[in-house]
Amino acid sequence: MDPFLQALPLVFNLEVLSTMAIAAIFGLVVGSVPGLTATMATALLVPLTFFMDPVPAIASMVTATAMAIFAGDIPGALLRVPGTPASAAYAHEAFAMTRKGLAERALGTSLVGSAIGGMFGTIVLVLSAPQLAEVALQFTQFEYFWLACLGLTCAVFVSTASPLKGAISLIIGLFIATVGIDITAGYPRYTLGIPDLLGGVAFIPAMIGMFAIAEILRNMVAGPSEAPPKLSRLMQLFSGLGGVFRRYWRGVVRGSVLGTAVGILPGAGGDIAAWVSYALSKKLSKEPEKFGTGHVEGIVDAGSANNAALSGAWVPALVFGIPGDSITAIVIGVLYVKGMNPGPTVFIHSPELIYGVFITFFLANIVLIPFGFAAIGLARHILRIPRGIIWPIVLLFSTVGAYAIDNSLFGVVIMLVMGILAFVMEENGFPVAPAILGLVLGPMLEGNFMTAMIKADGNLLAFFERPIAAVLGVITLAVWFLPLLLKLWRGRAAEPASPPV
Repeated sequence: MDPFLQALPLVFNLEVLSTMAIAAIFGLVVGSVPGLTATMATALLVPLTFFMDPVPAIASMVTATAMAIFAGDIPGALLRVPGTPASAAYAHEAFAMTRKGLAERALGTSLVGSAIGGMFGTIVLVLSAPQLAEVALQFTQFEYFWLACLGLTCAVFVSTASPLKGAISLIIGLFIATVGIDITAGYPRYTLGIPDLLGGVAFIPAMIGMFAIAEILRNMVAGPSEAPPKLSRLMQLFSGLGGVFRRYWRGVVRGSVLGTAVGILPGAGGDIAAWVSYALSKKLSKEPEKFGTGHVEGIVDAGSANNAALSGAWVPALVFGIPGDSITAIVIGVLYVKGMNPGPTVFIHSPELIYGVFITFFLANIVLIPFGFAAIGLARHILRIPRGIIWPIVLLFSTVGAYAIDNSLFGVVIMLVMGILAFVMEENGFPVAPAILGLVLGPMLEGNFMTAMIKADGNLLAFFERPIAAVLGVITLAVWFLPLLLKLWRGRAAEPASPPV
């Protein structure tokens, strides 16, 4: 019998569908709280999956993570406090739209873009999993180093300030990422004698601080004079979205393809995919000057990319048992417990279970629309709450999220320090986005560079000896130096010729 037909009754039954509905609500709640990431939502479901069959267990995790990634956009748009790292790339853009009275447009675009990106990633997962996983396995430390370098160039494009201030902000983020144990020498760096810093500066508390605490401080300084954004009817959530996606359909395709490709690479994830997609959208846009002022184009690209990356991460997880991100690392453990050992043999011995997983991916992205619609309808009332009430609540949830990462008060300390740093930076015209990008990619950049240098015995030419690494290296260097060379060439061409003597 066709494995697909065998999988249908495994998914379309009361147990699986009710489990997915409960997991959807759970994922929306977790994702909307700053600090409680999609990874945490998956981890919290693990004990419950011990009492489930394989298909409902995996279905609950797939649904919860898809909902959590989108739900992070809700506080990002309404309060400029992203619920998950994957929403941080365009939180400022969405919040700028909210201040213009376009909260429904921002959240509706994010919701539909997330569903489209998730569906695209799922189609790629179903049709091309083995072939794409083989490409991802060709990546070594050399390729990942260039990929990190290419990602860091996004700081230039996501920054709305001067390139110099954007570069300084990026350096600040990279410096903070070096705090902790040196990965090669094993020597503590910049820890100030504090044992909690030996493991480095935790990214989630830092991100919460640089968005939530900085925003709280900014509102305290500004005072209550600013009027809350206007609200329109909830049914206008999808109004005008047809025109948005017709106009920016290339962005949807670009974000979905890029998100899936980044998700397939082990160690990458939806947050990196969103940053890269947002930066690429600004670079290729016909209206780059509108980015940062409440322009929907960046949300179309990045919102599609982060959910597409979720599906992409399952390609190496299912085909080779290699986790594409932290979420699939948890899921692989559950698969082993359920007897579905991930790898090529699972497609032979349990094809109906794999097709069952594929079907749950499609269902999760379909139910994202109605559940997301309901969540926005409830969350939008946050804008009616007086600012003097809402910000203490945000501070409470942020503190809980920062503490919950490692069950340590030091996470709260990191949140507060990074929040003050971000506030001071923004007050002086330094953008926060490049610093956060440096925090995300700094460990990946340093770790792969040092490992590659050890493997190459210090030979820098080894970074160009492998075909994929050479292509990525040439592209990265071209992005860095080609604009400078063109500027110098145009400057010399514009110089008037000296008169003959």
